[in-house]
Amino acid sequence: MFGPPDSEYEGAALLADPIHHYIQFTVPLAKGEVTEKAIIDSPWVQRLRYIYQLQSARWVYPTAEHSRFQHSLGAMHLAGEFGKHLYPSLKRVLGDECPSAPLVEEYMRMTGLLHDVGHGPFGHFFDDNFLADFDITHEDISQRIIQNHLGDLLRQIRRSPSGPFASGEELKPEEIAFPIKKTGKEDHEKPRWVRMLQPLTNGIFTFDNLDYVSRDSYMCGVAVGPIDRERLMHYTFFSPQGLTLHRSGNAALTMFLNTRLYLYTNVYYHRTTRAIDLHLREIFPETMKLLFRGTPLEHMEDYLRLTDWSLLEEVARWRRAKEHGELAREWGRIIDRDIKWKMAYDRTLSLNELRYGMSLIQDTDWEKRIRAGLPASANDLVFRVDAAIQDPRPESPFAMGKKQIYIFDPSTGEIAKESLSELFEFIPSKIVQYRVFALDHENDRLLAEVAEAALKGVAPEVKTSV
Repeated sequence: MFGPPDSEYEGAALLADPIHHYIQFTVPLAKGEVTEKAIIDSPWVQRLRYIYQLQSARWVYPTAEHSRFQHSLGAMHLAGEFGKHLYPSLKRVLGDECPSAPLVEEYMRMTGLLHDVGHGPFGHFFDDNFLADFDITHEDISQRIIQNHLGDLLRQIRRSPSGPFASGEELKPEEIAFPIKKTGKEDHEKPRWVRMLQPLTNGIFTFDNLDYVSRDSYMCGVAVGPIDRERLMHYTFFSPQGLTLHRSGNAALTMFLNTRLYLYTNVYYHRTTRAIDLHLREIFPETMKLLFRGTPLEHMEDYLRLTDWSLLEEVARWRRAKEHGELAREWGRIIDRDIKWKMAYDRTLSLNELRYGMSLIQDTDWEKRIRAGLPASANDLVFRVDAAIQDPRPESPFAMGKKQIYIFDPSTGEIAKESLSELFEFIPSKIVQYRVFALDHENDRLLAEVAEAALKGVAPEVKTSV
């Protein structure tokens, strides 16, 4: 009886995905073999099913219920596709320094899968409002998990979806963990091929942001415009200088960065998303004192069980059990989507204002200016300020450090980073949204007048009576 060749269908399986259609991953060919399936099914990666991808925006966009787990699988897929596409040019640059193509592919795939493995509940909000107290981020925790908790499994993997590694090759957990810390220092002891791949983990276009822009917009139902991932990848290669984009890929990069910026302003920085975050900030420190004591790096087994689901279930239990009084009531408001803070003022600074005269001020300084500008009759007015800043491009395209990319101009044959400045002229350097929130809308006009004057650094001419 005729059947399909075993080698084509054994040792790999498919996951259905709304963004990438199908994601391939390796499964054991024989009992005892460690493959990608073991990493995906590990408690640390499965935990990501219970960490929402969009922390507060899920209370704004009803369909945004996807998790870090789904995003991590998508990032794994894109990272592997980058690895396969870039390998020929990486090999040309490095020669014998370059390991086998399957090892490079698998290195990229595991970096993609595990780049967010250290996230806590409420994602980046958790970094800013809990982990910052210990001077760490989720990236530090990710590195710890990769090296200390998944390291033994990673070292045993011997093939990628494309085939087996060369004899004697193995994945090194410390090399997978290395690029995940975006603010980490250069480490010239790491192999050159690992260092050259860094911009794909933390540069201006990465397997991470190429997946989350597509996935988050799709799951929110927000039309952000096209993202040409295939074209951007096609025109990316390695030159002796580093990661290089062919000039024919410039339009795809511009399209992607503008799309990403649009997603920030309309989803991540949505006024209600930010209002919920303001409310959360008021109760999160006290909540975490009750739920988790000390730094996660010293209590990793407890951290394994700390997720959005466990946190939300516990604070919901407080309300049912009538525990923790006011704290439980405030969590009840958030869970019930009873929005505490109402937007009274919203101002997005234009590119021209940023270039010609209007300086950025810290939210704390702006709040002080507003308070000082209010009439005496409004001294007890309760309000909060919020400054949301997103920069889709580096401040200096010539000094991007380990994120540096280059542009190849086929008409001159030159490869240079200076061409980036011309490219970035089509992308705003910053989007800055200043907002004021109050408990109701009764004093919106007054707050708007004073906030606008405080932002411009002039004395307010208050026309509104209180």
